[in-house]
Amino acid sequence: MRQGFDNNKYIEMQAAQIRERISTFGGKLYLEFGGKLFDDYHASRVLPGFEPDSKVRMLMQLAADAEVVVAINADDIEHAKHRADIGITYAEDTLRLMDIYRSMGLAANSVVITHFTGQPRAEAWQKRLEGMGIRCYRHYLIEGYPTNVDHIVSDEGFGKNDFVETSRPLVVVTAPGPGSGKLATCLSQLFGEHKRGVAAGYAKFETFPVWNLELSHPVNIAYEAATVDLDDRNIIDPFHLEAYDKVTVNYNRDVETFPVVKAMMEKILGESPYQSPTDMGVNMVGFCISDDEACREASRNEIVRRYFHTAEQIARTGHGKEDLAKIKLLMQQADVTVDLSPAHQACLKRAEETGHPAGAMVLPDGTLMTGKTNSILGAASSLLLNALKHVAGVPEDEYVVSDEALEPISRLKTEHLHSSNPRLHSDETLIALSISSATNPRAAKVIDAAHKLRGCDAYFSVIISHTDEKLYRDLGINVCCEPQFEQASYYHR
Repeated sequence: MRQGFDNNKYIEMQAAQIRERISTFGGKLYLEFGGKLFDDYHASRVLPGFEPDSKVRMLMQLAADAEVVVAINADDIEHAKHRADIGITYAEDTLRLMDIYRSMGLAANSVVITHFTGQPRAEAWQKRLEGMGIRCYRHYLIEGYPTNVDHIVSDEGFGKNDFVETSRPLVVVTAPGPGSGKLATCLSQLFGEHKRGVAAGYAKFETFPVWNLELSHPVNIAYEAATVDLDDRNIIDPFHLEAYDKVTVNYNRDVETFPVVKAMMEKILGESPYQSPTDMGVNMVGFCISDDEACREASRNEIVRRYFHTAEQIARTGHGKEDLAKIKLLMQQADVTVDLSPAHQACLKRAEETGHPAGAMVLPDGTLMTGKTNSILGAASSLLLNALKHVAGVPEDEYVVSDEALEPISRLKTEHLHSSNPRLHSDETLIALSISSATNPRAAKVIDAAHKLRGCDAYFSVIISHTDEKLYRDLGINVCCEPQFEQASYYHR
């Protein structure tokens, strides 16, 4: 796939920028981490060459000087809020994140429970963590936050919060999701450090929007499409323009809250080190784009994917019509349509020709591959098998999966597991292919070529099953579906 981002340059530049910011504040920095610290697949899609774990790899260069503090909202614990992408609660994800940080050599043993008002489940969860040897701190809901600065920055405001004991120059404050109180945690810590006579500062690390790309750049539009459900909007930073006569891009929430953040920092430190929300950031992404057109094209495709994902969500839940309308406007702004990828029309044409669901995919060499539903394979399985054979250099008409491997799986599904669908899902097809590889070297060659499909876009004429979608996602293949189900049923799994 065409690369547009220099990942090694990014890791070096980003680490250097953070070190410089630490020194600016006299040796201690609280760094608010926005977005995903790892598994940042959105960034890797719109910036081809960006590795999903780039930010963690960058932090590992600072591991000797860094520690991680995880913030979680007490209400999210109380109401068992879930992460939609991986299906676990914020409380569970906090422990998962800490395990990952620790496995990478980062110090992570502190959790801040924010917005605490005595929630019973939050109290019980704190006891559980303390029993595991994890240090827990409570930050309370402050009356008048964030506008009553005099009260917030006082012994009755931030002063009531537990002070998180830290020992390293860089304190990374992260969270399992939005609304967890990362900013308030950082500012509360600044207040506590200042009272203890320790020089410390605050900065924000947010990958998107990219501040030194233009507002209309597809990379920034793609970010807006990705966060349309949060009502985020990219805007010109008016404070930066006024202070430096320079146009930069930020997003609405940071711009709206900046006057309050600046006032708090003035109250804590005596003066604010920042004149704009852009000043607060340390993001070096924009300096590491090596092929602008490659990133533009990748971002245009991401905008279209967001359209299909939102349309599919409407079909599944009935929610999201306003979000879809916003994405349509963003598509107009980026000058793209649903037919940006030739795979879209190809899958619809194949479905019309066969009268059954079909799929299509553009392969790395530009080949347009299709797959149709048949008696033994669903559209997702058929497309995947055809695509794998092509990238492995195996002729399309050559069989690599034996009937002896396919039929028992189909029979198991219908006769013993009582499924009404005898067709194999894509994961079952790969299992059959693996079984065949024991006696067929061609099948083994096809399996070994799976990594070559990473980054490809697959389109389907109907909404495919969660099982198929997950398998495609695990292979790194992007999936878009027409917002309609194969069967006119009320209930769909």
